[in-house]
Amino acid sequence: MNYDYEIKSLLFGLAIGDALGVPVENKTRKYLKNYPIINYIEDNRPLGTYSDDSALSFCLAESLINGYDIEDIKEKMLKWFEKGYWSATGEAFGIGKLTKISLYDLSQGNEYTEEKYSIKANGNGSIMRIAPLIFHLKDKPTNIRTDKILRVVMITHGHMISKLASIYYIEFLIQLIKNKTSKEAYKYMQENFPPAPVRNEYIDEFKCLLNEDIIDLSETEIKTSGYVIDTLEASIWCLLTTNNYKEAVLKAVNLGGDTDTTASVTGALASLLYGFNNIPKEWVEKLARNKDIEDLAIRFSNSL
Repeated sequence: MNYDYEIKSLLFGLAIGDALGVPVENKTRKYLKNYPIINYIEDNRPLGTYSDDSALSFCLAESLINGYDIEDIKEKMLKWFEKGYWSATGEAFGIGKLTKISLYDLSQGNEYTEEKYSIKANGNGSIMRIAPLIFHLKDKPTNIRTDKILRVVMITHGHMISKLASIYYIEFLIQLIKNKTSKEAYKYMQENFPPAPVRNEYIDEFKCLLNEDIIDLSETEIKTSGYVIDTLEASIWCLLTTNNYKEAVLKAVNLGGDTDTTASVTGALASLLYGFNNIPKEWVEKLARNKDIEDLAIRFSNSL
């Protein structure tokens, strides 16, 4: 496998989606119908600025260069939280409420944050930062993959819905890296999710992804709140109803709502499906810290 190309595709793919969505986060779908995003736009930050979704993904990739070490992953996340490590701006902007609470508690030596086990604590912060795990896990047995995914997720999110959503996302990405089409990966997940090691009392939350054909849903049926299931559904829908990277991420952004995370998750999926060369060159060149991201991809690839 050409790890250099695959890793570069993923890291740029998720970050570009993120950067496209940052300036219009929480804009309504109606607003974006009138003023659709077709390129980077500038708000109060420079063009191509990515948020916490990408910064934490880069922290994970940086940690995985030296192997899977959950304590080092925590340290890298805290370094971002406290010092802006891997941030596009030098600060940890865009941080979600639960991630902020969890990382603050972790910085104080408390790994048990009661809030992260609540059913109300199922924001998409669990899936937005874990995509680089696929390169460490893709050839591991299912039980080992599941355990390692959950340990990373539980740094900030402890509820079963977030755990299941994260497993679904990683397993879908792994199918794409194994050269399945988007429809083949989707069908595979319908037939093989959840994996045996995971309790499934919340599986009804995934009924749209598992029991229906999401491609047949209309745009009005797709939600883009911060709820992790909404983000998963929207991202898979954008992937299945478009034909290239650009179409997929712009469709995700222009759904409105949590635009940066929906587009970042979509961007990770689409970049693995279509490859780095399918990402518009000008988006790559104008992305914040693009040289650092390319260097990270090379170092991560060499470590594998």
